[in-house]
Amino acid sequence: MDRIEELNVKKICGCFEVEGSFVQCVQCGEGHINDTYKVTIDNHGKLRHYLLQRLNKMLSSEVEKLMHNIELVTSYCRKNIEANGGDPMRECLNPIRARDGKCYIYDGESCFRMFDYIEGAKTYQNADDPNVFYESAVTFGNFARMLSGFDASQLYEVLPDFHNTKVRYSNFLAAVQKDICGRAKGVQAEITWVNSHKYLCGKIVDRITSGEIPLRVTHNDTKLNNVMFDQKTGKGLVVVDLDTVMPGSVCYDFGDSIRFGCNSAAEDEPDIEKVHFMFDRYKIYLKGYFLALGDTLVAAEKENLPMGAILMTYECGMRFLTDYLEGDVYYHTSRARQNLERARTQFKLVNEMIAVYDKMLAAVKEIA
Repeated sequence: MDRIEELNVKKICGCFEVEGSFVQCVQCGEGHINDTYKVTIDNHGKLRHYLLQRLNKMLSSEVEKLMHNIELVTSYCRKNIEANGGDPMRECLNPIRARDGKCYIYDGESCFRMFDYIEGAKTYQNADDPNVFYESAVTFGNFARMLSGFDASQLYEVLPDFHNTKVRYSNFLAAVQKDICGRAKGVQAEITWVNSHKYLCGKIVDRITSGEIPLRVTHNDTKLNNVMFDQKTGKGLVVVDLDTVMPGSVCYDFGDSIRFGCNSAAEDEPDIEKVHFMFDRYKIYLKGYFLALGDTLVAAEKENLPMGAILMTYECGMRFLTDYLEGDVYYHTSRARQNLERARTQFKLVNEMIAVYDKMLAAVKEIA
């Protein structure tokens, strides 16, 4: 049920508190997880746009908790944006309630939700422009700073152990052992590489457990394409895709941005020789991030930002490889071996980050 015409979009939209008649629906976005559509509604001659999303079925079992988190976080952000003279309609996601009072509906097969469409904004799929990457750093930094006063204990851990790299490693080992698709034999080099780097797994989670690194409200999926930019000014506007907002470490959020934005090639680049860690981009991101954060972070967080980058890249590569071994059941794929290619790019980046780890740490001290 991937095509728009196979969805009863008009009926689904009618379940939400939107006024007017349905005009059209077009698919948009390039996310790995959810299906996203731009819906046009005619309200007495005035066209208004909304974002309709069908949630991945693997998220549907936690939809109550997931939407609880999104409601609390967006409400808190709106109040802060208004207090600082900003525009909450463009600088924050605004969920649309269903007519039964919830923020989602279930049509008997899938869960759907709606948001106000943010007009005059765009996303980028890569960080080719250093200014775009810098603005994404400022936007994610603002998001972290704005939520630094929010009590993270109010949020559900909708995806338990999402960035617990020890658990991710255990899941990887289980996938290797089960080998349900018979693919393990063809990726022995990658399996060996993951095992040889298992010492990374506890680098952040152990410090969280000890209390050295505090739990904060974190996004947990801070790729560039989860920031929307103003089409006129080029400035970062808003952080989107809040499905993974949970208690976590800022080191994870920082690290995932570096993992994605400091890759010289596409995340699924088949030619591994094109994949390199761009240290200059790393420094650009640091500058924007610290400009927005100010003195929000404690010393242990600052010191572990480079390790967060290494760890998130290792973890993400391990997750891609796990999904490949399990038959590509989680991440959307458009070709055979795409998850394997994604994994290989991450492993190459880890190798190059480890080689310049001391420089990465020195840059934090210099810029912070």
